[in-house]
Amino acid sequence: MHTATARAVLLLLVAGIFPLAVASSGDVALLLDKLKPALQGAVPNAQLATWNASTPLCLWRGLRWSTLSGEPLRCDTAAARANLSLSRDAALLLASIRLPAAALAGRLPPELGAFPALESVYLAANALSGPVPLELGNAPALSTLDLAGNALSGALPPSIWNLCDRLAELRLHGNALSGAIPAPAGPNDTCDRLRLLDLGANRFSGGFPAFLTAFRGLQRLDLGGNRLSGPVPDSLAAMRGLQMLNLSYNNFSGPLPPAFSASAFTEESFLGNGPALCGQPLRQPCVSPSGLSSGGVAGVVIGLMAGIVVAASVCIGWAQGRWRRNRVRRAAEEGGEETEEGDGGEGKLVVFQGGEHLTLEEVLNATGQVVEKASYCTVYKAKLADGGGSIELRLLREGSCRDAASCGPAVRRIGRARHENLVPLRAFYQGRRGEKLLVYDYFPHRTLHDLLHAGGGLESRPALTWPRRHKIALGAARALAYLHEGRHGEAPVVHGNVRSSNVLVDEYFVARVTEYAVVGSRLLVPAAAEAVLAAAKADGYRAPELQSVKRCAPRTDVYAFGILLLEVLMGRKPSCAANAGDDLPSLVKAAVLEEATMEVFDAEVAKGVRSPAEEGLVQALKLAMGCCAPVAAARPSMAEVVRQLEENRPKNSRSALYSPAETRSGAGTPTTAA
Repeated sequence: MHTATARAVLLLLVAGIFPLAVASSGDVALLLDKLKPALQGAVPNAQLATWNASTPLCLWRGLRWSTLSGEPLRCDTAAARANLSLSRDAALLLASIRLPAAALAGRLPPELGAFPALESVYLAANALSGPVPLELGNAPALSTLDLAGNALSGALPPSIWNLCDRLAELRLHGNALSGAIPAPAGPNDTCDRLRLLDLGANRFSGGFPAFLTAFRGLQRLDLGGNRLSGPVPDSLAAMRGLQMLNLSYNNFSGPLPPAFSASAFTEESFLGNGPALCGQPLRQPCVSPSGLSSGGVAGVVIGLMAGIVVAASVCIGWAQGRWRRNRVRRAAEEGGEETEEGDGGEGKLVVFQGGEHLTLEEVLNATGQVVEKASYCTVYKAKLADGGGSIELRLLREGSCRDAASCGPAVRRIGRARHENLVPLRAFYQGRRGEKLLVYDYFPHRTLHDLLHAGGGLESRPALTWPRRHKIALGAARALAYLHEGRHGEAPVVHGNVRSSNVLVDEYFVARVTEYAVVGSRLLVPAAAEAVLAAAKADGYRAPELQSVKRCAPRTDVYAFGILLLEVLMGRKPSCAANAGDDLPSLVKAAVLEEATMEVFDAEVAKGVRSPAEEGLVQALKLAMGCCAPVAAARPSMAEVVRQLEENRPKNSRSALYSPAETRSGAGTPTTAA
């Protein structure tokens, strides 16, 4: 009786805060009147479609209910799952909302804080936008809040800390929240029950939120990937219970607290803050002022410089000769060539296999026209003089690429990749003012995205039958499998930005993957790479675990390929912030539950297919969903993807469609199929 009375009093208190919301007929009415319209946005949502009076309450997806006494509503019997009267019971209380990756595209309503028994909210990996409502801090029972991986923006309201007396987990990772992280305004400023706080990958600015060091129960803290600056306080290192810490990719500066040198945290917790942050466990030592006079310091510096000049004059000739010999040896071992032209005046051109005909003068004098503008580069179609044909130039934006010493190895890894389903890098130019050009073979910019969605100004679009789509998907898969396999003891090459707009398709329906390894090889600075990943997230290609560029891996490429394969099969664009109802895996799951699997296929794909199972359509759909598994370890490798696509070729397709003679369009350098 005491518990029931307490909960009844709590209901009255909440009614005082939200009088209009609760005065109707309890949590069910509030859910239907306020929460459902706000969360789904303008497009009807398949997950929220079950929230209606004609569906038994136990079948409303993603929800858990309790009674006034705190007992959970039992939904494990056939009678309960068929009971339509439960939705009219005003005494039932909403206890949990669990709808991660449910293609929600609306906003968080203020009424979310009005549910008196709501203990947990899991709305991660959706496309919710707008601010975090300050009324959320009034939720009487909320202990777990997971809003990670959405598009929430604006400042974080200080009222969020009103939850401190019961909040155990707060996840806001991967949104667009900005401004300073606010301090608690109430009396409870220690948040004793809070164990996990994840505010990473947002746009928070200002200094380190020192009040967090008073959160005595905190075990995991992630502030990485923001714009925080200033020193890291000593009190952070004194937090005894802290087991995981991420401050990477901010703008922190100064020496790290000495206690971190003996802590369990590695340098990964502090990477990406620049040279201004120093001390253990970073490899950047802090330089302390010495007792030498200015004259003494000058003498030491002059002496060191003189020694360096003498040593350099002795070693330069020997080192240059050794470097040339090693370069020739490496080229011979790799079966390719790599030469350089130019030295200082106009810059330097590094030429890879197949680009031997290119000269520095030809590249600089080529006349170009803009084909595309990407976040990190501008793409030109450039015509060489004297009938030398066309090349594609990608001019990297200023500040988007690492310095020459860092980007050189990445460019060379890209330049060594050779496969018939890849657009080959032929040369790399670096100018004396730091400008950088990637030189590729030119292929007409007819992308898979344009073909599927009638974009790119295509006046006449060829019929995209299932055999043709299968060939395109198989070619893209072969290219990725080749990158992932690694060569000569090297680590696998990760593409990092797999999407239909990065798959070029020629007149024989041969796929050629472009933009490979630009992100995955660490060619770009973190900010530029994160912008590419943000676009991948907005367009629905980013794997759930890929929260920062350093986590790019072959299995994140597999996830993106799975989305691409669904795009090929369904003829629909993946989800985006403006239209998250098109989240392809969710649509397939909903269709399977409703026993309408065949309805997901594009009409052009299904046309002429008598048996979807025999023609490999069903197998391809299962493969795509396997690639999109939320857990990376459950996804197949790209080699396994190629194997399954090979085994499930359309039975009624002409064998000539896959013949070697039709895997080349005449552009570029033909090579043996993988």
